[in-house]
Amino acid sequence: MASKHEVHASNTREAFANFFKGIGEYFSDFGKAITKGDIGVKLSTIFMGAGYFARKKYIVGILATLFEALFVVMCIFYAAPNLAKFGTLGTTVRSTQFDPVTMQNTVIKGDNSFLILLNSVIALFLIFVFILLWIHNIKRAYELQQDSEKGMHINTFVEDVKSLVNGRFNITLLTLPTIGVILMNVIPILILIAIAFTNYDQQHMPPSALFTWVGITNFKNILSLSNNSAFGYAFFKVLGWTLVWAFFSTFTCFLGGIVMAKLITYRKVKFPKFWRTLFVVTIAVPQFVTLLLVRYFFGDTGIVNSICSSIGVTDFLKTIGLVKSHLTYIPFLTSPGWSKFMIVMINIWVGVPYQMLVATGVLINIPESQVESAKLDGANAWQIFWHVTMPYVMFVEGPTLITDFVRNINNFNVIYLLTQDTFVTTNQQLANANAKEVDLLVTWLFRLTNDYYNYKMASVIGIIVFIICAVFSLIAFSKFLSGGREESYQ
Repeated sequence: MASKHEVHASNTREAFANFFKGIGEYFSDFGKAITKGDIGVKLSTIFMGAGYFARKKYIVGILATLFEALFVVMCIFYAAPNLAKFGTLGTTVRSTQFDPVTMQNTVIKGDNSFLILLNSVIALFLIFVFILLWIHNIKRAYELQQDSEKGMHINTFVEDVKSLVNGRFNITLLTLPTIGVILMNVIPILILIAIAFTNYDQQHMPPSALFTWVGITNFKNILSLSNNSAFGYAFFKVLGWTLVWAFFSTFTCFLGGIVMAKLITYRKVKFPKFWRTLFVVTIAVPQFVTLLLVRYFFGDTGIVNSICSSIGVTDFLKTIGLVKSHLTYIPFLTSPGWSKFMIVMINIWVGVPYQMLVATGVLINIPESQVESAKLDGANAWQIFWHVTMPYVMFVEGPTLITDFVRNINNFNVIYLLTQDTFVTTNQQLANANAKEVDLLVTWLFRLTNDYYNYKMASVIGIIVFIICAVFSLIAFSKFLSGGREESYQ
């Protein structure tokens, strides 16, 4: 019998095979439509409405022709002017020229590199969408030809419209969300990718200056291991801390939530509802309010430092070397080591209550038959927890755990709100790259764009973050969702 890993590998290969097979069939059907289609289908390659006119679908034919005409107009008056400058992103710099007639300076607008890039990406995307619709139109015209040859009924325009609120209502419902995803996600991502290959920064800021293509130079700078590359040095330092933070922030809250849920559901614990409510109340307080208050509490002159100093904790930490001798406070949020430790600890306090609620719902649904079987086999409480409880929790919460890990890679709030205007780096190489020891990739990206206008490097970081999250999610989800464990909990 094949192992689960062999079955999963087989399923993965089959999925890829089906994907490429689908692409092959798509273009194969298109080629068949071109070669075997009648004159109406062949004319559809030039006039999109020809295939519909041949089947007496005049309204649809007119709409298809109008759509093609609009595309041609778009290409002439929008796409062509922008794509003509896409290779250089503009050549004329904004300037002023003295006009002796009016005795005033006249502003020569020049080119706007960002608008050229933006409009060119949109134009290329529209051309790509048109090509897909053009192929679909030819295949549809061939389908109508086949229906006509078989003597099948061909829907009228009114019947097509009615089908959009009946049999094909799913297409109607998905149209607006799809447009929204394209406008809010797809096009910005394409622009982000394009900017990563330019020198768009504070020294090349439109409309007063132009930026140009620089190829993969930005990627070389940020992935360089050379000591001369400030961004390369900063990237690997920040990436390392990002992964460490994501791991500890995810699993400490996950395990802490399970432990708290087990304690509260333990039959000997008094007033379990009270304790559960007490933890739930912390979730009701907005996180940014909590984090800002905690930042002031643990500041160098905050209340926690005052208490630690008065009861001798600060002096004790000096004695054992955890606090430098010249300091009169504990640098909770101003020293790299202390800051990282405190950020994880504070995140546990903020995140455990939510995980406790999730874990409580999972624990009360553990199959009693498995627990009783373990007890009959002589398992103690720890063995039951480790071999029965945890496998079931991981089975149920595994996908959520992956999502939490990816979310923590991009957990902007905790890091930024705790360290902004508090932590100042003393590492000159990090400072040269506008980074800090406590930065995540996402907070570094934010600082590069919001404070230093270094859009080129921010775009590179954004692409790398996406790749890291995508690769981890694909691998992790493929492991958790590969099947084979459902039968154990039926």
